[in-house]
Amino acid sequence: MDRGLMGMCVNERRRLIVPPHLGYGSIGLAGLIPPDATLYFDVVLLDVWNKEDTVQVSILLRPPHCPRMVQDGDFVRYHYNGTLLDGTSFDTSYSRGGTYDTYVGSGWLIKGMDQGLLGMCPGERRKIIIPPFLAYGEKGYGTVIPPQASLVFHVLLIDVHNPKDTVQLETLELPPGCVRRAVAGDFMRYHYNGSLMDGTLFDSSYSRNHTYNTYIGQGYIIPGMDQGLQGACVGERRRITIPPHLAYGENGTGDKIPGSAVLIFNVHVVDFHNPADVVEIKTLSRPSETCNETTKLGDFVRYHYNCSLLDGTQLFTSHDYGAPQEATLGANKVIEGLDMGLQGMCVGERRQLIVPPHLAHGENGARGVPGSAVLRFEVELVSREDGLPTGYLFVWHDDPPANLFEDMDLNKDGEVPPEEFSTFIKAQVSEGKGRLMPGQDPEKTIGDMFQNQDRNQDGKITVEELKLKSDEDQERVHEEL
Repeated sequence: MDRGLMGMCVNERRRLIVPPHLGYGSIGLAGLIPPDATLYFDVVLLDVWNKEDTVQVSILLRPPHCPRMVQDGDFVRYHYNGTLLDGTSFDTSYSRGGTYDTYVGSGWLIKGMDQGLLGMCPGERRKIIIPPFLAYGEKGYGTVIPPQASLVFHVLLIDVHNPKDTVQLETLELPPGCVRRAVAGDFMRYHYNGSLMDGTLFDSSYSRNHTYNTYIGQGYIIPGMDQGLQGACVGERRRITIPPHLAYGENGTGDKIPGSAVLIFNVHVVDFHNPADVVEIKTLSRPSETCNETTKLGDFVRYHYNCSLLDGTQLFTSHDYGAPQEATLGANKVIEGLDMGLQGMCVGERRQLIVPPHLAHGENGARGVPGSAVLRFEVELVSREDGLPTGYLFVWHDDPPANLFEDMDLNKDGEVPPEEFSTFIKAQVSEGKGRLMPGQDPEKTIGDMFQNQDRNQDGKITVEELKLKSDEDQERVHEEL
């Protein structure tokens, strides 16, 4: 019989014919086998092992990228199919709808599995054959694993981490000229793809066509992401690997992130700012001529501009309109940051302005401008004119005429209708004696001036109605006193 089993493979079937002298001979066996009997055996080999055997590991599939390998003390999540050596299935994790999660090398597993998992990469598939003395030995396990059974496991490693792990950062793309890196307290807009260690995607900002916007380092996001986003540059792409104790822990969250899952985020930083930021001003070029006057509050300016996001996305440009943009500085006609950035400029000067959202369109954004977006302007000052004092539509360069009403009453009938008023004001402007508010339609400005003087709204101004604004302001001061 011993010789007949030599060379057999598991699941092999053999018929053995054993002559008497190699069986029980002339004695037989206790009434069961007569003397000098030839014996016939039909044999199926179910298992075979040797006391010198070790764990046998066959790598069936190893992914091209292996961020880390399993070591003693690691916590692993894996799927498996467990069979006896003859292929009889005794257990599978797939039927339970979840991975098998445990520590390696800490006595939580049979010794053979502790050894067989070492060196595995996330996403790797292995076949692990374990002899019985490194499995359940002489006793077996329940009704499914017989005594002295070799075990075969087909294992797929989902992920691995160590309780001592920290956040792992990998820079995928770093734009040139990074002069500022994000710190705790900054507000960041970023896109991301979030996946498990086996590559399963669980979330993506791109699918919502909207960045994820949040403060970093303030506890608004999971601790690992809070840490992983610090030190990033605008435009940087980085991979952030977060162990579960810095993510969603052993409970996971929702139906897409299981318990004890390592998370991998591929992040693209669109922009960031700090609530304390001011407008960043960089002079790109200055005119060659000497600049004696620069823009100030109240000035009427004409300028060309290009406006974009920090990632280079073009938003608006004055060149689309074929004419410069016009504004009176300090009149709340443009966003505050642009108004500030246009001050102190020389005609012909070019500047780059970085405007934080609280000085632009805020957290709600505007048409064509995302919420909480930092804006980049390139501006060129085309011209400037001195503005007028607040509340004035017209000012005299010198003292006004001593007999103002008489000069204004062209036909000397004691009344000044709109036509005479307009003719008089236009004459003062053309002769350089006074000037109208710049940047406005002269006809409308003169019409508004007339309405201000026609106090009873009867369509004409009398000598009693006509008052200079400077005199009105002085009267108002006396009234207040």
